[in-house]
Amino acid sequence: MKRKVIVTGGTGYIGSHTAVELIAAGFDVVIIDNLYNSDITVLEGIHAITGVTPKFYDYDICDLARLNELFIAEGGADAIIHFAAYKAVGESVRKPLDYYRNNLTSLINLLDMMERHNTPIMVFSSSCTVYGQPDTLPVTEASPVKEAASPYGYTKQAGEIIIRDTIASRTSHKAVSLRYFNPIGAHPTAHIGELPRGVPENLVPFLTQTAIGLRDGLKVFGNDYDTPDGSCIRDYLHVVDLAKAHVAALKRLLDGENKTKYEVFNLGTGTGVSVFEAIASFERATGLKLNYTVTDRREGDIEKIWADSSLANRELKWKTELTLDESMETAWRWENKIRNQQS
Repeated sequence: MKRKVIVTGGTGYIGSHTAVELIAAGFDVVIIDNLYNSDITVLEGIHAITGVTPKFYDYDICDLARLNELFIAEGGADAIIHFAAYKAVGESVRKPLDYYRNNLTSLINLLDMMERHNTPIMVFSSSCTVYGQPDTLPVTEASPVKEAASPYGYTKQAGEIIIRDTIASRTSHKAVSLRYFNPIGAHPTAHIGELPRGVPENLVPFLTQTAIGLRDGLKVFGNDYDTPDGSCIRDYLHVVDLAKAHVAALKRLLDGENKTKYEVFNLGTGTGVSVFEAIASFERATGLKLNYTVTDRREGDIEKIWADSSLANRELKWKTELTLDESMETAWRWENKIRNQQS
């Protein structure tokens, strides 16, 4: 009998790619998403890749009563992978209460459902933003969790604490928090990819939308940071590699290979890439030249961060496989496909 996994935010960018990898690994996937920042047609993309259309609920998981009805209908599950959250750093600075209310209420509700409906495992979508601006690079899981640079970062810090304390209070539950660095790219089939609503807050969809002519030009937020070329540095990993890490973490918990009831892993490539280097990679991968201008720093951005993912490499038997140029190429292929469909 297939093991059932409830995936919140499963029509979103990372959630949809993880749904594909879960199905490929033989899991029964149930998606919950209120389509706030995604589209129902993503289910068609998942089906095109896997031949399976996951069961889908158009629910807001902040609605506890309705969420409880869903878990009753499903008879619980073997595990939850929790992606559903507001995720834009800049927007969180402008709308902090929206982020605290949505991201923390939804998590608390799911932890409640785990206890009510005998669902013993959670994999949590966390973020490298929990580290703030680190003193030492690369960042390890032992690096201090410092003051976050944005309300979004604080929701991830608080989320991890809530999970840790809740899991510690229960005898049969366990969880993993995966601290992502910067996921980019799209599925190589171009059936699913990143599709932000409105103006993108992340770099790569802004790159692709600029290249396709949807944006007049790309803004580079600051060139006066203490970095080799003055622009911010991030650790960019392909979203398919990231999705596979969720399957590895889930299997670790299901198979009882976890060493403690609550574990944390960094997920990145281990290489820092500046904004200007990312632009150069896109131009190299696509043969295009991008129009960009340098503007003021953006509130909430940290200067530089990249991962030490050796713990995940060792314990999850996982590592990134796809390159930065491959990530850019798949992102561009996806952008072309969706714009051609809309024209």
